[in-house]
Amino acid sequence: MGVSCGSQGKLTITDDDVIEKSNLSRQFLFHDWNIGQAKSTIAASAAASINSQLKIEALQNRVGPEIESVFNDAFWENLTVAINALDNVDARLYVDQRCLYFQKPLLESGTLGAKCNTQMVIPYPTENYGASRDPPEKQAPMCPVHSFPHNIDHCLTWARSEFEGLLEKTPAEVNACLSNPVEYATSMRNAADAQAKDNLERILKCLDRGKCETFQDCVTWARLRFEDYFVNRIKQLKFTFPEDAATSTGAPFWSAPKRFPHPLQFSAVDPSHLQFIMAASILRAETFDIPVPDLVKNPKMLAEAVGKVIVPDFQPKEDVKIATDEKATR
Repeated sequence: MGVSCGSQGKLTITDDDVIEKSNLSRQFLFHDWNIGQAKSTIAASAAASINSQLKIEALQNRVGPEIESVFNDAFWENLTVAINALDNVDARLYVDQRCLYFQKPLLESGTLGAKCNTQMVIPYPTENYGASRDPPEKQAPMCPVHSFPHNIDHCLTWARSEFEGLLEKTPAEVNACLSNPVEYATSMRNAADAQAKDNLERILKCLDRGKCETFQDCVTWARLRFEDYFVNRIKQLKFTFPEDAATSTGAPFWSAPKRFPHPLQFSAVDPSHLQFIMAASILRAETFDIPVPDLVKNPKMLAEAVGKVIVPDFQPKEDVKIATDEKATR
């Protein structure tokens, strides 16, 4: 008959969340017409339709100390086993402690992307969930991320870092400055550190050299970003560390895992190049609350807008310092 199908059987499930579209691909109990409905209620109904003998109760309570009036001592004492499929550590630790106190077996489970883990906890014979913690995630070394990437994770970390700096942190600093200039200036003056200096430089750049008033300004900004990211920085890197460069020990500088880079040549007929311009200019326009015209949907018109941008010639600098310590983190 199955678990919780006998005369004394009962399965209690709880979830305070509702079904979203992103949930549909990860299980088989929900359908698109269930979007917006309670997860526990729909899951219970679907399970009961599979096995009519199943005795199941669906609750919509968040797991935690605040609902001990629902999941009281009597509930835990009558429990045979607990199964976790929670999405936060605090709730997992709470259930783990309750199972340990009432000496109830716990099946702990979780997912992260395509990865999953399970842990069977038998109070006292086995280690409980809260007895050990995962080590903190290591920060990606800044050296490979910014100058010597050699895997896709480095590229993704770099892209996310640039996105946050240009489109989240800088606008937030600008808004903080403009909303209360006197207070902001005082806080920066009191801080008087490298971070304060960096914040002020980013504000100045955003409101002066990088200020956008029209969508064409946004296209110009995007085109110059492309040149900076994929041309100038690469040329500077090659100038500082030529292909035949050697380390202090005489070994080739460009040896695995380092990859000798090659600058891109912007082309308006290259879809990936034009898509970068389109995405970057739209994001910049949204930052400055500039209407996005229909030309972004027309590759030819967007290419014409890009063609109006004057791109300065690159001049390598002698005094540029590029970090090469792969152990350094931000």
